[in-house]
Amino acid sequence: MKALRGGRTLLGNLARVRALVLDVDGVLTDGSLYYDEHGPAFKKFHVRDGMGLHLVLEAGLAVALITGEDAGIVRRRAEKLKIADVFGGVEDKRRTLDAFLTSRGLSPGDALYVGDDVNDVPALERAGFPVAVADAAPEALRAARLVTERRGGEGAVREVCDALLAARARFR
Repeated sequence: MKALRGGRTLLGNLARVRALVLDVDGVLTDGSLYYDEHGPAFKKFHVRDGMGLHLVLEAGLAVALITGEDAGIVRRRAEKLKIADVFGGVEDKRRTLDAFLTSRGLSPGDALYVGDDVNDVPALERAGFPVAVADAAPEALRAARLVTERRGGEGAVREVCDALLAARARFR
């Protein structure tokens, strides 16, 4: 990941992260929406992102998905990954982020939020560790302190997971 502000200190502080919170479309997926005559048909998820999330959960971090969509597809993927905290149909991602953190007894400084678009900016600004995927909208890139090398849906989440786990191993 590329540090935009905070450099080495920021990367070292990744070891303090206790919650990984992700947008879905454009972060866990490439942002493509596939429709058939019945509406949304499917989304493509990257298998290595799933393994990264599995490893982060095993390491004891809380993981949540916050999405503007209310898609059963996302819930099915979350169930497979054993992610219990899935918030769909969300218009105010910052408020949802705050509610999730409060329910876990965490502060915004404990959270790393990954987003890609303008509707993620309030949550990015709230989280202690705001991350944008490489192909994020300019507004999300400006709100981020870290930017992934990979694009959304193409291993960006795995990159974040690997950085979190490496920081925990190095600084604990």
